[in-house]
Amino acid sequence: MQKQAFETQDISTTPRAADSWFRSLLQSLNVKSVSAGVVAALFGCSGPALIVISAAEAGNLSSGQTVAWLLAIYFVGGLISLIMALRYRQPVTGAYSIPGAAIMIGALATIPFTEAVGAFIMSGVIVLLLGISGVVGRIMSWLPMPIVMAMIAGALIRFGTGAVQAVESMPLIAGAAAVAFFASARLTKAIPPVLTAAIVGFGIALATGSVQPADVDIAFVAPEMTMPTFTLNGLLAIAIPLAALVIGAENAQATGVLMAEGYKPPVNAMTTISGIGGMVAGVIGGHNANIAGPMTAICSSEQAGDDKSKRYGATVVNGVLFCSFGLFAGAAVPFILALPKALIGAVAGLAMIGVLIAAFQQAFSKAAGHQIGSMVALLVAMSGISLLGISSPFWALVFGILVSLLLSEQVPARKSA
Repeated sequence: MQKQAFETQDISTTPRAADSWFRSLLQSLNVKSVSAGVVAALFGCSGPALIVISAAEAGNLSSGQTVAWLLAIYFVGGLISLIMALRYRQPVTGAYSIPGAAIMIGALATIPFTEAVGAFIMSGVIVLLLGISGVVGRIMSWLPMPIVMAMIAGALIRFGTGAVQAVESMPLIAGAAAVAFFASARLTKAIPPVLTAAIVGFGIALATGSVQPADVDIAFVAPEMTMPTFTLNGLLAIAIPLAALVIGAENAQATGVLMAEGYKPPVNAMTTISGIGGMVAGVIGGHNANIAGPMTAICSSEQAGDDKSKRYGATVVNGVLFCSFGLFAGAAVPFILALPKALIGAVAGLAMIGVLIAAFQQAFSKAAGHQIGSMVALLVAMSGISLLGISSPFWALVFGILVSLLLSEQVPARKSA
């Protein structure tokens, strides 16, 4: 029995169609989708925000420039979520490149921020051109699906192991959240297990005094714009690596996750809007705002609802929260970072269980072929290597396909529908 594929849906402008569209949106905002959207937002607004702040400190940015960076990536990332979810009725979720923020910690130690802002804009232009050309869509349609799924499993497995490590570091809080998750899944279908886990974990954290305001040196000030400078050094050191991360890591992960859940993602549109997001965020003073793999995984998982056609509601919720976080970054950052990292890591990992199961099943099915190539892709993605400034998900696809071709792994003929 084949999975149902959810096609792109056009939105008509007639009053009747608009009314039907609004009712569908309201129906998508149920307890499960809202809780999954909140979990995705908590994940994206916690640890990753601290990475951005660390990069800003490495570049000796002012508080205004740091706030502008956070405004750019969170507000524009949230807008991407809202646009894609409402346009395509799929949980295509926007945020920003978390690995991209990480590489900026080292880059800003030697490259002036004005050159970095110019590089952010150039990176968006590169991604936009690739999206308009349709190249990325053609590549994704050619890639063997088992190898793509193995890459997804390897890239996201860190969330699963992160949940285990969270229980080790804070057994009372994270352990209670895990127990609540599985107990809720066993006892009731009315309440999303991930919501139960978050509530129980937060309650215990609050009761034990583990919720502590974060000591973040960022004031509630107006965003400070930075005039971009376009240089060859910025292009080679920042723009091209960022573009590779957006396409080879974030977009590839998001596309694979959506396919694993039975959707037909609009690959070229995802790339195009990631390019536009990168350009707009760059103008404001932040690196690429784009489609995000981890947030898409959470919002498209079974934790977002049993009806897959309604899971885009989780992305809508995530988008609203991201936009709000970006607008009020100066006040919101200390509050979000007050939550125990172990609790956020445990809840995010638990939300990934369904996605990981689906990815492993499709990656290593004998009927699908490419088993050895898939194993290579899994191991490379899990390794976290970075070659030529490009992260492991991209190389997982490259090495997995090369090994599969070298061994002449055959793809079983597809049966006609």
